[in-house]
Amino acid sequence: VQLQASGGGLVQAGGSLRLSCAVSGEISSANVMGWYRQAPGKQRELVVHIFSGKSTTYGDSVKGRFTISSDNAKRTMYLQMDSLKPEDTAVYYCAAHDQRLMKFYLGQGTLVTVSS
Repeated sequence: VQLQASGGGLVQAGGSLRLSCAVSGEISSANVMGWYRQAPGKQRELVVHIFSGKSTTYGDSVKGRFTISSDNAKRTMYLQMDSLKPEDTAVYYCAAHDQRLMKFYLGQGTLVTVSS
């Protein structure tokens, strides 16, 4: 499984960005897909998980502002980020956990910079 994230960039506070993650390879239906982020000097943190395409869990800092979605035909996962804040500045990674094979995949990151 390979994950390719894109869509990062520079945006002003209050603005929006949509990140994309193209998924290639086979992953079981029992999976957890999602996004993580890592700000400079900080540990990687959860942005959002979606469990087998159904229930979602958002990190507290992004609840109500970020939305995960997917287009299965395009095998692409999205992260819509609205009302961005300077503290959202980070490298964003898409990830997949194949629960059947017990394998975790992390794509390369895409940098999001939010200016004040």
